[in-house]
Amino acid sequence: QVPLVESGGGLVQPGGSLRLSCVVSRSIFSIPDMAWYRQAPGEQRELVATITPGGSTNYADSVKGRFTISRDNARKTVYLQMNNLKTEDTDGYYCNTPAPSGWLSWGQGTQVAVSS
Repeated sequence: QVPLVESGGGLVQPGGSLRLSCVVSRSIFSIPDMAWYRQAPGEQRELVATITPGGSTNYADSVKGRFTISRDNARKTVYLQMNNLKTEDTDGYYCNTPAPSGWLSWGQGTQVAVSS
């Protein structure tokens, strides 16, 4: 069973919004923290946002005030609401745990393209 399945990406104009979803395998959602990352081909992966089971969040400076991470523990889903998107937000977006030592197998990710 694929542990992480991301969806919700697409093409949007600058200033637009998208909501990404990450469904976590039912057998492994006891992980305490979750995170969203983004990565372009050939570039380093960037940690975008993290969330604890209780809902405490942290954000990269580049997305603070525009992105909101949330989670629905009953649905085993983590969300990333992205508002006021910029061209530099164009990337593949992935979810996983925030600690590399605890990374699950990476999912396929979901592609976000911001362009006029």
